[in-house]
Amino acid sequence: MSAFPWLSLIVFVPLLGALICLFVKAESARWVALGFTLADLVISLPLWWLFDPSTAAMQFVERASWITSPPVQYSLGLDGISFPLVLMTTVLMPFCVTVSWSAIEQRVPLFMSMLLVMETAMLGVFVALDFILFYVFWEAMLIPMYLLIGVWGGPNRLYAAIKFFLYTLAGSVLLLVAILVLYFQGGHTFDILALSRGSYSATLQMWLFLAFFAAFAVKVPMFPFHTWLPDAHVEAPTAGSVILASVLLKMGTYGFLRFSLPMLPDATVLFTKPMIALSIIAIIYGAYMALAQADMKKLIAYSSVSHMGFVTLGIFVLNIQGIEGAVMQMINHGITTGGLFLCVGIIYERTHSRQIMDNTGLAGPMPRYAVFLMIFALSSLGLPGTNSFVGEFLVLAGTFVWSKGATALAALGVILAAAYILWLTQRVVFGSPAPAHRAHLL
Repeated sequence: MSAFPWLSLIVFVPLLGALICLFVKAESARWVALGFTLADLVISLPLWWLFDPSTAAMQFVERASWITSPPVQYSLGLDGISFPLVLMTTVLMPFCVTVSWSAIEQRVPLFMSMLLVMETAMLGVFVALDFILFYVFWEAMLIPMYLLIGVWGGPNRLYAAIKFFLYTLAGSVLLLVAILVLYFQGGHTFDILALSRGSYSATLQMWLFLAFFAAFAVKVPMFPFHTWLPDAHVEAPTAGSVILASVLLKMGTYGFLRFSLPMLPDATVLFTKPMIALSIIAIIYGAYMALAQADMKKLIAYSSVSHMGFVTLGIFVLNIQGIEGAVMQMINHGITTGGLFLCVGIIYERTHSRQIMDNTGLAGPMPRYAVFLMIFALSSLGLPGTNSFVGEFLVLAGTFVWSKGATALAALGVILAAAYILWLTQRVVFGSPAPAHRAHLL
């Protein structure tokens, strides 16, 4: 048990900020949101020094009785999977507030409040050790994200928001069914660690795996459950796109790592080949679709489908190299793709266009912007020396142990990533400036 409630503070400080934002004016709401996201970041920094990477046990554990019947506990903990995801979330949220500073002009207090509620929900998902608590946080992010897209999004925002809502809700219903089945079959407990130590029949594992798959595959999103993602990214405000790409998608792969693998080992082995096949399809399909896009946001959205395919591939090859690479790639994708969406948001605020051919030749008028765009872009394609290279290399190394043919197919995604990223940067950074926008950029 932790002597100091680090995790409770990290989870609920943003929620306090969200409540305050609702009762202040627009300019004050911006400063309140920035202050509380920075405060949460500062609170999370000591975890760097206090976290012990040499143990697989849960750390900073907090437990308190919540509901007596059925027995639901307020239980939080952190391990090597959730630790980097928590830190990444607290680091990215101040950038989400900053990029929305002048871009969001309508209903600013509500917007900032929704950002902070999202932060609480996402952090809660990563640290919850009780299934009901996990499910509460899992569902708590649905309404704020729906509002971020549906209220402050683009022209087709309602279509994108409703599509996101329905996909996620359908998966969540099956997740709740799986949780209740585990409760009755696992000794009448919602304790995630206790349920992970349980033993379940092969048939029960198979059905539970499919229910978990429905919830987590939509979040990743895996092929063919990905169709909500491009629409949501294109219509969402920049902060919404950053949250979607950097954190929300990781909730799906986190679910596979936290629940499917340890609780349902027999079913995981049974479904290994289909999961790897879907992952490779996502890698190649996402990359090919990215090559065909003229909209920068949609290109990055399809690249996320491809990159998250590497994560699920690493998870389901079921060896140490693959899983280590998958966890690293979750963090790498969150940083690089979040950075790319921030770059697109900055240029969209100036030119009011996301079309690649409307935003060419930015190295001249915006040299520092071009440098950051190149850094994030080269990292996204996995250039040696960048963060994504190590994760992709470990995933491919783990896949090579499983199947040389699967490795060759997955490696095609790396080649295609180089094609669409270099196509993007060659035009946006080094192309001839578009006359209609050059004067405004200068």
